[in-house]
Amino acid sequence: MEDLPGHNHAWLCDVSKAEPLVRDYLLNKGVKLFFKNRVINVEKEENKIKAIILEDKTKAYGDVFIETTGSTGSMNNCRAYGNGCSMCILRCPSFGIRVSISEKAGVKDLVGKRSNGKKGAMSGSCEIPREGISDDLIKKLDKDGVVVLPMPKEDVHLDKLEEKVCQQYATLDFAENVILLDTGHIKVMTSYYPLDKLRKIPGLEKARYIDPLAGSLGNSIRYLAASPRTNSMKVIGLDNLFCAGEKSGFFIGHTEAITTGTLAGYNAVKYLKGKELLELPRELSLGDIIAYANDKVAEGNMEERYTFSGAGYFERMKKTGLYSTDKEKIKLRVQKTNLTNIFDG
Repeated sequence: MEDLPGHNHAWLCDVSKAEPLVRDYLLNKGVKLFFKNRVINVEKEENKIKAIILEDKTKAYGDVFIETTGSTGSMNNCRAYGNGCSMCILRCPSFGIRVSISEKAGVKDLVGKRSNGKKGAMSGSCEIPREGISDDLIKKLDKDGVVVLPMPKEDVHLDKLEEKVCQQYATLDFAENVILLDTGHIKVMTSYYPLDKLRKIPGLEKARYIDPLAGSLGNSIRYLAASPRTNSMKVIGLDNLFCAGEKSGFFIGHTEAITTGTLAGYNAVKYLKGKELLELPRELSLGDIIAYANDKVAEGNMEERYTFSGAGYFERMKKTGLYSTDKEKIKLRVQKTNLTNIFDG
């Protein structure tokens, strides 16, 4: 548990170690994983998707589908709304562009905007390998998880803050400092930073980018394709498609992806059983953030982003009393809504 600018008691994890653990867990549960397969279209009957069509033209039939294709890509969008293809983790040139399942099924996507009116938003961090960092900085990162390095004054550009996805990081701390986090590889909390300038900072003289590969020039553009949805995570206009993560609205972060995905999965099963779908009450932070994001879209607000970790929604949590680190208090709140262990059933 670490403290960093704008965040208290943050948990940092090694994302490199997490992926194989998640993959093994899914395989052990009997989940079939189709790697190097990309959905390019759907087969539809009335308001239902019958099958998704893969790039090799094979079809995967199902009674219910959950879309988590995200909101990033393609390269054309990164050129149009960013600084060009940054060769991010999606690797569009290798694996093909993201395709919106909901839009292929006839539901028009929602497009996020920046405060300046430009479409989408730029991802807010890069990664550099540990071996490109001085031993002194590595020791500090091993000990504290976080290192804050002041930028040379001539390299501070406040206008970059308007571009960022993560509005909780759009503060002076992140504009005037290079902030490093230990998440396996070292996370640099900025959308991009010219490598020659990064190497001017003591301890980073041998740094290089590993994600995005063009971290000197830009980053991926996100929030270009969210699905209109109900608070049960069902896509509006389709009977058997649910959504989660960035595809379900302008959410930021893995916690938000996990929680919306859990609800989407739960309601997908409810749909198959012919039972009423669950909408989480606003007395719980998850129910509130899902409903609040929908409220804002209904108002025409396409600029705001929603996360438990900072920015506007976190301020709302504090004002409404939803923010708490008291586990017993949270447990009691769930009990009052009769939702204890709801996902176990």
